[in-house]
Amino acid sequence: MFTGLVQSLGNLRLLTEDKLEVLCRASDAERILTDLTIGDSVAVDGACLTVEQILPQGFIVSVSPETIDRTTIGQRDRTSTYANLETSLRVGGKIGGHFVTGHIDGIGRLVSSKATATSWEMRFAAPESLTEQWSNYLSRYLVSKGSIAVNGVSLTIADCDRGGNWFTVAVIPLTYSETNLAQLQLDEWVNLEADILGKYVEKLMISPHSGSRREIITPDFLAANGYQ
Repeated sequence: MFTGLVQSLGNLRLLTEDKLEVLCRASDAERILTDLTIGDSVAVDGACLTVEQILPQGFIVSVSPETIDRTTIGQRDRTSTYANLETSLRVGGKIGGHFVTGHIDGIGRLVSSKATATSWEMRFAAPESLTEQWSNYLSRYLVSKGSIAVNGVSLTIADCDRGGNWFTVAVIPLTYSETNLAQLQLDEWVNLEADILGKYVEKLMISPHSGSRREIITPDFLAANGYQ
């Protein structure tokens, strides 16, 4: 489990089809490498990966075919130079963002980015080749003022269309400068993870008997599902 607060940036290099080398940026590598041990989880651009070997300036992880297919890790030519890194949340640690599982739902692309007086307004939509993935795994969880992780960064959706075809976030200067969001060029790809709370709500809205979607949540329904 992660919170979406990036601790460091790193360079990625695929060593083999299933091995990935992550080299931390020297200026803030200590934030990641201090107390890092084999078996720990690290979010790499939002994807939860397990440390298998520790290097003087980074670490090595394995990547499954599913991770390659569902994330930008296998598409380095379409992404920013650096990847966002965050170690897993410790029991009792601060939750400064929102609950991020590190399980990527799909890929988005940067449609526009503009500076305002207080933030950077960034809009994301589906890559043309991945519209079906976006529709199946992302669009229904996009809600105004809801949470989303973009390359592992916890952000609030400022606006989206009713069909969930695009969404906009407002990135404050600190987050913008400390993450790879500042390096994104138009049409570059990002990893997206929808808020897990929305997925649980959707599950509760499905009748276990008919498979039909409940249109109204009633007091009786809530009581039957443990909400007293």
